[in-house]
Amino acid sequence: MALNIPGLVMMVIFYLLVLGIGIWASVKSKKMEKNAQNGQVEVSFLANRSVSMVVGVFTMTATWVGGVFIIGIAESVYNPTKGLTWALIPLQMSISFIIGGLFFAKPMRENNYVSMMDPFQKKYGRKLTAVLAIIPVLTEVIWIPGLLISLGATMSVVLDLSFSVCVWISAAVAIIYTSLGGLYSVAYTDVIQISLVLLSLWLCVPFVLTSGVYTDITKTAFNHTHQAPWLGTLESDDVGRWIDNFLVMSVGNLAIQDFHQRTLSSSSTSTARIICFVASGVVIITGIPSVLIGAVAASTDWNSTSYGSPSPYERGEASMVLPIILQHLTPTFIFAFGIGAIAAAVMSSADSYLLSATTIFTTNIYQTIRSQASDKELQWMIRISIVVAGVVGTSLTVLDNSILVFWILGSDLSYTILFPQLICVLFIKISNSYGVIAGYLVAVVMRLLCGEPLFGLPVLLQFPGCTLEDGVYVQRSPVKTICMLAALVSIVVFSCVSSVLFNKGILPERWDVLKVKSQPAPSPAGRTKECDTDDTDDDKVQSEPMLDTKC
Repeated sequence: MALNIPGLVMMVIFYLLVLGIGIWASVKSKKMEKNAQNGQVEVSFLANRSVSMVVGVFTMTATWVGGVFIIGIAESVYNPTKGLTWALIPLQMSISFIIGGLFFAKPMRENNYVSMMDPFQKKYGRKLTAVLAIIPVLTEVIWIPGLLISLGATMSVVLDLSFSVCVWISAAVAIIYTSLGGLYSVAYTDVIQISLVLLSLWLCVPFVLTSGVYTDITKTAFNHTHQAPWLGTLESDDVGRWIDNFLVMSVGNLAIQDFHQRTLSSSSTSTARIICFVASGVVIITGIPSVLIGAVAASTDWNSTSYGSPSPYERGEASMVLPIILQHLTPTFIFAFGIGAIAAAVMSSADSYLLSATTIFTTNIYQTIRSQASDKELQWMIRISIVVAGVVGTSLTVLDNSILVFWILGSDLSYTILFPQLICVLFIKISNSYGVIAGYLVAVVMRLLCGEPLFGLPVLLQFPGCTLEDGVYVQRSPVKTICMLAALVSIVVFSCVSSVLFNKGILPERWDVLKVKSQPAPSPAGRTKECDTDDTDDDKVQSEPMLDTKC
């Protein structure tokens, strides 16, 4: 296949535009750092808490509308073994934003936290939080290759460009403007990126729908025409797995720094909540084109197209069905816009993951090791961390060519391990360090014992409905949710028991190595005093007002 010149030109223009805006935003960021009252770090990570509602909605939506979102939805709708029933990501994201706006935005923003791990640091101390912070950092880095794979595979298939060249150039652009301007660069480039996504995808839809090579999608939604109905089916054996997927992608996303970074950077608590509610509608609007394109693909007579037979599913190219549809069912100039939309979606999420991983690493891990680090040292660590996270994440693209594997792994970690911890630290006052450790161990051990076919982990802990298929045990119960609930219960139970044992004098105080025994609570203070406490004050940090160890 010859090099697709229009698509290549669109990619070059887009990258230059994004890089230019990112550099412009970095200059704006540098000027603000000089006058910032809360330090340069807060300017880098939270844009000095000055993000407006409009920019906030754009950057919140852009963060989640990545390559996995756009390409993955179309793939699932088109895949005859799945269908729309398994492609509800826009609805799940919308629910996630609504729940976040109702319950999480206010307590996080009012306390002026910098990262989602700050309430852990305030309640449990620096050292334990640094260990817990490894999970969200890994989650952010793990998601990077999934995004870049979607972009690289698309470019290699439809533009005839080298997979590795596309991946590394895209990563380099994101790394450069993110390291230069922090959240300012990310937010302003997100405005351009999500605008391009919305414009390009909705521009492509009319041409796809008027191509005339497919059967009416309202008929193929319920009838077997060229393949199984694109609405999909939900068998009784799959209900547990469907529940798991739905909850992981809805409430599980609340335990991710990307979401909280947007609410924490907003100009006020009310603005943070409004951003969540408005973004919940925008994300659904953004997902509709992918659903329609996937439905058209499932209804297309491929012999009537320049693609020919066999179909993308039969050729093993189902994951690329969206760019394939755009390439063969739309004019060249429209196809070029569609490719730009995919690139924009990938970049808008990749830069967010880079910044989120760096935020948690710098504020909750590095500053625990180097509590006396100067602003200048932290600025250099921020840049180094962004580069390292980007290089490591990009290097992982050689491990697997499945777009969804990395996304599922990252979501699994955040949902089963971190989500119950976040619930307890924000809303359950009895939780303490002993409960945190117990919940962490229960979640990790149970999740490993439950097995995961994607990674070759055998099923050792069988739940009701577990069946033997082709010599391999397959779980039918919602095992991720079971593990999450088990961790939640463990945190509460162990916290309550340890509180009683030490506060009632049943066990001697010298055995209380994590210092959870009740102490007089100091007066409330802002995040700077609470979360930037020296490591020598770890015992005091654990006795902040939100901690109540009476059971």
